[in-house]
Amino acid sequence: MIIAIDGPAASGKGTLGKRLAAHYGLAHLDTGLLYRAVAYELVQTGKPLTDEAGAVIAARKLDVDQLDDEKLRGAPMGEAASKVAAFPGVRAALVQLQRAFAARPEGAVLDGRDIGTVICPDADVKLFVTASAEERARRRHTELAGRGDPISYDEVLADIRARDDRDINRPASPLRQAGDATLLDTTKMDIDAAFRAAVAIVDAAA
Repeated sequence: MIIAIDGPAASGKGTLGKRLAAHYGLAHLDTGLLYRAVAYELVQTGKPLTDEAGAVIAARKLDVDQLDDEKLRGAPMGEAASKVAAFPGVRAALVQLQRAFAARPEGAVLDGRDIGTVICPDADVKLFVTASAEERARRRHTELAGRGDPISYDEVLADIRARDDRDINRPASPLRQAGDATLLDTTKMDIDAAFRAAVAIVDAAA
């Protein structure tokens, strides 16, 4: 069973992806980490985030089993990832990597921006997880504050809106809800309620 989860930044799709994967005994891939890893490689080697050729080379070298989750977290890397993710060459370089992950015999759970529309258009279940920009900013700000990041709520909200604009309007694989995806608006849900709703959707579709 392949479960494709798409949605904007801080909508809760990553947390849902992890919990659904554990619930159904499937592997999970947060595809946003791939783009963060590409951006991280550019930063570490002193290359600008505008270097598409360098970003493509970094993307081609990625190993999904070697992603250091902790060093890729944080607002600056999220902003950087959003920029390199707009490069068509980077997205093309990562397509087969993501599809190979999804093709494992037992299936998988993948979350990102174009899973149901580009990476796994034939997924067994597709979810489009969203929430208001203000609620997503509140969640992200709380998360970052818990890590000691001094960024303000207003800065997080501005970042969320900027990332939404880039994700929705980029020419390569823009963020959009697949025609056969089920919308899950988590604005007024805590994670447990969102998880129960997601499980109900998966069970009904599987």
